[in-house]
Amino acid sequence: MNFLAHIYLSFDEPEVTLGNFFADHIRGNHYKHLPNTVQKGILLHREIDTFTDAHDLHKQSSRRLYANYGHYSRVIVDIYYDHFLAKNWTSYSHIRLETYVSNFYDLLQRHYDILPEKTKHMLPYMIKENWLLNYANLTGISRVLEGMNRRTKNKSKMNYAILDLERGYSEFESEFTAFFEELITFSQLKFKFICED
Repeated sequence: MNFLAHIYLSFDEPEVTLGNFFADHIRGNHYKHLPNTVQKGILLHREIDTFTDAHDLHKQSSRRLYANYGHYSRVIVDIYYDHFLAKNWTSYSHIRLETYVSNFYDLLQRHYDILPEKTKHMLPYMIKENWLLNYANLTGISRVLEGMNRRTKNKSKMNYAILDLERGYSEFESEFTAFFEELITFSQLKFKFICED
């Protein structure tokens, strides 16, 4: 899953949210210096990714893209799924997305000193362009995909994936909705196991 889903699946525990958000910028076990609750967020993130990669619905979405994007297909689906989470936010949270996102950016800035260097580098762009809020619209998702393509030196052609999203919109949304319901249940159980021991 992508950024918004990982933040949401931290269940409003601030330090878990931090670890769950920036876990991709941490290699191996290079997190032992971080506060214990942040470490738990990193572990939760990894459990979520393992569940996601093995799930039939996520694989089904990815297969639809594989011919055009190869191994980038899973990354693209993660971005699509964050779009559907943002677009349908009121089905998942009673807090307005604008408020939720603003609170998250404040959390990052309050804990800036413990953020990995890659996260610190990314943060100004994330806030300025308001990635998380703009996931809710296709223009925002198109910008994310264009940025991802630039980071692969145009090898991935991910900028074209907005067209695949538009063509298969209802199928991708249906797969997301069914998948995310299961992912929430899984994450709640893992959260209790990891974070409440």
